[in-house]
Amino acid sequence: MDKKRGRPRNNEAEASILAASYELLLETGFAAVTVEKIAERAKVSKATIYKWWPNKAAVVMDGYLSAASARLPVPDTGSVQEDIVIHATNLAVFLRSREGKVITELIGEGQFDAGLAEAYRTRFFAPRRQEARQLLERGVTRGELQADLDIESCIDLLYGPIFYRLLITGDNLDEAFVKYLTTAAFEGIKR
Repeated sequence: MDKKRGRPRNNEAEASILAASYELLLETGFAAVTVEKIAERAKVSKATIYKWWPNKAAVVMDGYLSAASARLPVPDTGSVQEDIVIHATNLAVFLRSREGKVITELIGEGQFDAGLAEAYRTRFFAPRRQEARQLLERGVTRGELQADLDIESCIDLLYGPIFYRLLITGDNLDEAFVKYLTTAAFEGIKR
């Protein structure tokens, strides 16, 4: 029987660390956040942080996600198109907020920090893709979408333009754009 070494995580200390990393991220940006500053604000040792997270990127992403995930609920209205409109609109609204702008900062920093890029891909983007996948699979199961639908390509079709505007063009990323985008996309993927 294998037992984990060391003491289990202290929920209060973990919450304090996650809150401190999130606050520092919003206040100073990723580059200025250090494990030392997180430890100081959370009133824990650096060793405690390194015992639970492999690096700064991992703790910062976990802090960010623990605060941000409540703002991105997964809808189930009974209509796949309506669910995607709500999901994509919530994402667009979130990305325009101060918390959402952190994602663009993290993507930029991730170009020079492979650990950070891996952390935001696996901890932020992969779960959002999984949510979209579940919504589209639900639509296929209910017969609203083509049975042979290429789900991964549809996710790119529906969500790619949001990130294109966010990261490349800087064009308006509002609810009207998301509604137009999803309506146009669903014309091609509906059953």
